[in-house]
Amino acid sequence: MILAIDQGTTGTTCLVFDEEGRIAGRAYSEFEQHFPRPGWVEHDAAEIWEVTRRVGAEAIAGAGIEGRDLDGIGIANQRETVLAWDPATGEPLHRALVWQDRRTAERCDELRAAGHEPLVRERTGLVLDPYFSATKIEWLLRNVEGAERAAFGTIDSWLLFKLTGRHATDRTNASRTMLFDIHRLAWDEELCALFGVDPARLPEPLPSAHVYGTTTEFGGEVPVAGIAGDQQAALFGQACHAAGTAKNTYGTGSFVLLNTGPEAPSAPEGLLATIAATPGGRRDEIGGSAADFVPSAVDYALEASIFVTGAAVQWLRDGLGVIEGAGETEALAASLDSNDGVYFVPALTGLGSPHWDPYARGTIVGLTRGSGCAHLARAALEAIAYQTVDAVRAQEAASGQRLAVLKADGGAVANRWLMQFQADVLGAEVVVPEVAETTALGAAYLAGIATGRWTLEQVGEMWREAARYEPAMGAGERESLLVGWHRALERSKGWAAPEGSA
Repeated sequence: MILAIDQGTTGTTCLVFDEEGRIAGRAYSEFEQHFPRPGWVEHDAAEIWEVTRRVGAEAIAGAGIEGRDLDGIGIANQRETVLAWDPATGEPLHRALVWQDRRTAERCDELRAAGHEPLVRERTGLVLDPYFSATKIEWLLRNVEGAERAAFGTIDSWLLFKLTGRHATDRTNASRTMLFDIHRLAWDEELCALFGVDPARLPEPLPSAHVYGTTTEFGGEVPVAGIAGDQQAALFGQACHAAGTAKNTYGTGSFVLLNTGPEAPSAPEGLLATIAATPGGRRDEIGGSAADFVPSAVDYALEASIFVTGAAVQWLRDGLGVIEGAGETEALAASLDSNDGVYFVPALTGLGSPHWDPYARGTIVGLTRGSGCAHLARAALEAIAYQTVDAVRAQEAASGQRLAVLKADGGAVANRWLMQFQADVLGAEVVVPEVAETTALGAAYLAGIATGRWTLEQVGEMWREAARYEPAMGAGERESLLVGWHRALERSKGWAAPEGSA
């Protein structure tokens, strides 16, 4: 039995997986969101710890076992969120600064204007943005008393510290801080100096499948043996263990990750390069015992972050009131033979990958007197698929590989019309897994491999398919739809740009 802790942005889910990778116990709880100023988002780290302890115990009880029956614990977490704590007492010095927090946007503009972005891009695969952790740590150092003596870390390292007393993280989370050299697999001294961060105050970066320490928190002496950032955990949970395999998580936004193998990709404009969750080991050693894996071996991924997908459907419900629930969109979309030229670009918070246009705004084009709720619903679903196509095409151009299968997870996979349309406009198969909680599953797989419960080959075999959608649309129709989408997309770009800007 493996306990997976999926520590998300609004709540914590704990799942217990049995020997066959099936869910045996489940529990969930939300925690409070703090918004002290516009654009500032914070979490109470102590509350996250208490919620995690409670929900973990509930999941274990739900599985009908005791803590000592666990083989290991895996952790997946919201990425980029960072906090500082006293390394002697474990007391947080300030609330955690959440990945959504934008308080350091002006600082990022200053660093970009000073010409530092090429260095950040080269070493980390990221872009200068407050989304990532480095400027958050810098802010804590400048504004919180005693922070110069603090331990810093992302949420996974906080939970690990509370569970085991060890100050460590995994490489996937380290790669999201803007302080980690993804080529040397080490904290970068030059970047740390740029942000005023002492590398000795940062957690030790280790492989994702690794015995980090043991905990008695849930009873018994249980190893904490798997850690990965949520999107990398989902990639691993979807059994995308080889170069050329990819997944898309359809949520409020969407994250498309493509495994590019052991060579770090040179991320083109619009995409991020990041470290994938891997247990290590040469490909010809896959299937051996945990002791056979080489800890230094990693795989990499290209990542595309799409800001608004499921949130567009929520806007139809909450903003316009044209639907009462997301489930209605499937029948509404299917009621039309075509989109009748209606397109919705859901740039409600700008455009993410691969366009990265903060001044784009939501746009609906092609409306006529005959347009109705069904057209809006269909346009919102189509936009989810079109944005995924743009992300995948950018990744294909960067990797030089054509995608044959896209593994899909997240709430929107329940919409069969959307999944079929996604396969049609992508021109590739879309596959939905039996276990939808792929983030938690990935963390469990990593912990199971590190403890010797499973091999990488076995976890690949445990992944089970629930549905497969094959493209049925002709190339001409596909191209026509995408041309219409890109015409609409161009009309949304730069809409809110300051007067006189390019």
